[in-house]
Amino acid sequence: MSSRERVLARVRRALADVPEDERPEDVPVARDYLRVHGERTPAGTADLLAENLVDYRAVVHRCSGAELPGLIARLLAGRARTALVPGGLPEEWLAAAVAEGIELVADAAESTAGELAAVDSVVTGCAVAIAETGTVVLDGGPGQGRRRITLVPDHHICVVRVPEQLVDSVPQALERLAPARPLTWISGPSATSDIELDRVEGVHGPRTLEVVLLETDS
Repeated sequence: MSSRERVLARVRRALADVPEDERPEDVPVARDYLRVHGERTPAGTADLLAENLVDYRAVVHRCSGAELPGLIARLLAGRARTALVPGGLPEEWLAAAVAEGIELVADAAESTAGELAAVDSVVTGCAVAIAETGTVVLDGGPGQGRRRITLVPDHHICVVRVPEQLVDSVPQALERLAPARPLTWISGPSATSDIELDRVEGVHGPRTLEVVLLETDS
């Protein structure tokens, strides 16, 4: 018996007593697992997110709404001549960068990988950020764009609105996300290691990830 046949046989045995008309949604699933590890204030949750992002070698900044345009301009200065901008990103976020001569490139469906690679940086928002895992999640919504625009350019600036886009745990994040959306989960810059465990960044995505925690009045 091949490995494939052995696996399929086990699946058939496991399903032998399942009625043919039963659907997955007919079976209740207990969700009494631990949802959050510990108790935190909103400020503590933001601190934990920042700590875990830094642990993944992302660069973390904090600012107010009034400070954001100037901060983005500074992050792009000296690194970028062009910045990719998805539809729905607030124009005021990049106003100072434009004044400094940064050329904004609109996200276009027909853009090739080569054209995206020629862009220096990309600036996006996010759908949610998870403190316990140091993860930002994009779902292709307004201000986030298609998945490929955050995987091809070498420098990604991601703005997280705090506290409204911040959660403690993965279960809390999943409640906010639609599974049919094109979800991109990002924990630090792209990285891999070879057989000698030498870390190489920028292989599967941006070499540099900068996360801006935008403090709002919420």
